[in-house]
Amino acid sequence: MTQLHHPITIKTVTFRNRIGMPPMCQYSATDGFSNNWHQTHYATRAVGGCGLIIVEATAVCPEGRITPYDLGIWNDMQVVELQKVAEAIQENGAIAGIQIAHAGRKASHNSPDKGGKQLNIKEGGWQTVAPSAIPFDASSSTPEELTESGINNIINQFKEATLRAKNAGFKVLEIHAAHGYLIHEFLSPLTNQRTDEYGGSFENRIRFLLEIVKEINTVWPSELPLFVRLSATEWAVRGWNIDETVQLCRILKTMNVDVIDCSSGGNIADAKIPAAPGYQVLFSEKIRKETGLKTAAVGLITTTEQMTEIIGANKADMVLLGRELLRNPYFPLLATANTNTEIEWPVQYARAKK
Repeated sequence: MTQLHHPITIKTVTFRNRIGMPPMCQYSATDGFSNNWHQTHYATRAVGGCGLIIVEATAVCPEGRITPYDLGIWNDMQVVELQKVAEAIQENGAIAGIQIAHAGRKASHNSPDKGGKQLNIKEGGWQTVAPSAIPFDASSSTPEELTESGINNIINQFKEATLRAKNAGFKVLEIHAAHGYLIHEFLSPLTNQRTDEYGGSFENRIRFLLEIVKEINTVWPSELPLFVRLSATEWAVRGWNIDETVQLCRILKTMNVDVIDCSSGGNIADAKIPAAPGYQVLFSEKIRKETGLKTAAVGLITTTEQMTEIIGANKADMVLLGRELLRNPYFPLLATANTNTEIEWPVQYARAKK
């Protein structure tokens, strides 16, 4: 077995291998509720051999959804259906994680298959919020600047969402602080122009995330893994960058955070992102090396050779496959079939190996 296929234990949770699926929105929920599509989608990737599956960005409040079709975790009734999703994942050998999120100024959009444009109130959209009243681009509405009371309310919503995630049976919690959504908007000096304790200096800009983590730690079991997804850079001059990310990660390490899910971009509409196979792995490697935190690498990783090199060279502790798992949910099984590093197949499918 290569290191890629070795189990890894984080706190009290053991993952059967280092291959996982990152959060990817399905835009298939109604009023935030998961349904048969979500159960089938996630269970299939578990059958396909993943060690970890992180359920898509799940909004902590209705206004925190990217689209009206996002999953939600703002009321207890949603927990009943999410529990079915978590059970479907774990019955098939993977560890079930969930990402909790607030879309900030990038909320209130239509789904990509319907054009993806931002919806106004008459179209079924809603007023967006952000650290500062700065729209994402020229076609976007201006968000409402959050008051201190509004900030405290959202922090509490993250806490309540965490408790519901625990009650639904998820074993990994990921805080979405990347891709230009609300927490990332606070981190960036380009989108956070506040003059109070939540803006200005690095220490002030990270305050919102740190207060969320602090509150989450009061309800999330200390023996279960806590992930944070960060955009290590936003690919913009004077924007959030890898050096600030490393500095933040050193602090998060002292706050019970176990893994940094290393992504980039999403906050600046005209950023020039040099996308190429494995283009974000260098961020994972740097964060891992300079902070001692475990990391997950993402971004145009599509081959067994890439994954093996990333893990073998200690550039990440886990590799998360996005689009490749949408194309082929059985990629982990097929990529190693009939080799000496084979992932164990479900007995029901064993006859198809040859």
